Amino acid sequence: MSDLTVLAISGSLREASFNTALIRAAQRLAPAGLTIEQYAGLGAIPPFSEDVEPEPPAAVTDLRERIAAADALLIATPEYNYGVPGVLKNALDWASRPSFPITSWVSPLAHKPIAIVGAAPTGMGTVRAQLQLRQLFLWTDSAVVTKPEIIVNNAHEKLAADGTVKDETTETLLRALLDALATKIRLTQLAAATA
Repeated sequence: MSDLTVLAISGSLREASFNTALIRAAQRLAPAGLTIEQYAGLGAIPPFSEDVEPEPPAAVTDLRERIAAADALLIATPEYNYGVPGVLKNALDWASRPSFPITSWVSPLAHKPIAIVGAAPTGMGTVRAQLQLRQLFLWTDSAVVTKPEIIVNNAHEKLAADGTVKDETTETLLRALLDALATKIRLTQLAAATA
């Protein structure tokens, strides 16, 4: 089996983001044969508009192409006002269109394996955002990894900015999630090859 590529998207634009640190941690802990590439173009994606959808901006085309080329997605989301950050939701809205095959073009999110994680400075500040993403990906027919769920609270105590994990439980869960994602990718590829 060839190496697998995961496109990782942090839902935070903040330079010292805990969720970006969580992606760096995933890069450090990825199992052999799984490469995680961090997507850095979230801030360049304009607000979604159906008026420009027929000829999307270059940043949108790049995002769609990167998602399509990847074997899977890893999304690390903070929670803003009990929900998914606007910049992340906006990018996923662009990537999801059209959400069902009304033309020959199909969303790159369709059947794409996806793992969701999140980190917060206190409490459970990613739980609702993760739940909303799971609902969104149900609509796009994506193949979401269901377990383990990873909510890194008190992230400043468990993650360093460079992705070093300072908490054994967090490291164990993240390794398990990445193994589950690799398995989901292979099962999805096998199903597509035998369809």
